[in-house]
Amino acid sequence: MNQKIEHSFLLIRGLKLHIAHTGKGFILPTVDYPVPIHITDSLSQPSAGEIGTLLFVHGFPEVWYSWRHQMVAAAAAGFRAIAPDFPGYGLSEPPTDLAQASWEALMKVLLAILDSLSISKEPGRAEADFGRFNARRIMRTIYILFSKSEVPVAKQGQEIVNLAEESTPLPDWFTEEDLSAYTTLTKPSKVEYATPKFQMPMFVIMGERDYILKFPALNDYISSQKLKDIAPDHEISYISEGSHFVQEQFPDLVNHLIIDFVSKHL
Repeated sequence: MNQKIEHSFLLIRGLKLHIAHTGKGFILPTVDYPVPIHITDSLSQPSAGEIGTLLFVHGFPEVWYSWRHQMVAAAAAGFRAIAPDFPGYGLSEPPTDLAQASWEALMKVLLAILDSLSISKEPGRAEADFGRFNARRIMRTIYILFSKSEVPVAKQGQEIVNLAEESTPLPDWFTEEDLSAYTTLTKPSKVEYATPKFQMPMFVIMGERDYILKFPALNDYISSQKLKDIAPDHEISYISEGSHFVQEQFPDLVNHLIIDFVSKHL
């Protein structure tokens, strides 16, 4: 596959934000990206025409890079794919006012990005501080600890970052090059989160070995009426061997699940 991810900067609500994008329909000045990008080859041939735009939204402590596999697969299936770095993450400028770092402000940023690219259709959304520590060590520890099914718990007086030895190998689906991409570009987050209300169909892809399912309150929430209250039209797909980072651990499967879901709701 020869789907190239390109990189641009947009001035959004007074901030210079980094946008990764691929697929047909973009006419933007591009810039070189500072680290190598490693992408799975999950679809063999690109589609002939662009059929819509997918906005990929990263989590903490990630940047746009966590969606690289899905972006390429989406473009090959005929979609345009956009993945910004949040304000203060990756190559994007941080907000100067903490009031700009709220969940509501972030939603306004995402909508402004779509407006700036003349994308008028309401988007779907893909989702999925350790300042005193070395960033590479923090990222390595997160990917080691939270790729397991057990909940990492530090003892009294122990830092959670010390639960994984620096010599512990990374998961086999996450390379040293991937780690470098995150540690080069990740910045501390000041984003606050609020409970969302989904007016569109929602699709959740989770690993059955995701550590967060060990928390009874969250597990109960997912299986209870509460999730239906905020997302009446939702589906959940569990990946039996999946951990917290399923889009990187099983990129081909997640690619096909996302594209199949979106295609059903066009």
